[in-house]
Amino acid sequence: MIEHKILLVDDDRDLLEMLCSIFRRAGYTDLVTASSGPEALRVWREQQPALIVLDVMMPGMDGFEVLREIRRTSRVPVLMLTARGEAEDRIEGLEIGADDYLPKPFLPKELLLRVQAILHRAYPEPNRTVKLDAATVDLEKAEVWKNGERLPLTAKELQLFQKLYENAGRIVTTGILCETICGAFWQGYESTLSTHIRHLREKIEANPSKPVSLVTAKGLGYRLNVKGAKS
Repeated sequence: MIEHKILLVDDDRDLLEMLCSIFRRAGYTDLVTASSGPEALRVWREQQPALIVLDVMMPGMDGFEVLREIRRTSRVPVLMLTARGEAEDRIEGLEIGADDYLPKPFLPKELLLRVQAILHRAYPEPNRTVKLDAATVDLEKAEVWKNGERLPLTAKELQLFQKLYENAGRIVTTGILCETICGAFWQGYESTLSTHIRHLREKIEANPSKPVSLVTAKGLGYRLNVKGAKS
């Protein structure tokens, strides 16, 4: 589970629901929404989100006006969405104070990567090491330390571990993990996931054949048990 609260703003109700679904599937559970400029400002003031995903093209009060008002008093990170891709619009948003700009239509994975990058810049984590029963994982360096030995993680192994760590103590379904490493069209990649899980266990478990940190939830997916974490 990712604890950062995100405000999603779009006047298109269907798109707003799609945005909620994208973020929920990625592990973001603290979401608030608004479907107009004035409502966005009210929710922002009341809820104090960590990040705002803001549509530009809204009737009445558009996203540029909303951002101008927010920037009078706040530096909360803002990612702007728009159907308009012209350079002038991107420049205007960035000049007003947007942190990033994503034209529609967009791929869900690109949206999530941009949001993760903004959150990482705005709220850097002082310590990105994860202690497990038999090993310690350094997320910044993408490596595992076990029995005094350094074991590098592949890009896919790091992606998997991060997704599991974001939801530590909870089951992450096979589908979500496959999507994490293979994208939206992941059907048929379950065996690939199993291979990556096996390699990851070889690096983080004392006995990979009897895992205690990365355990299987039969028929559902996998769960990461972090040392000292509350379940």
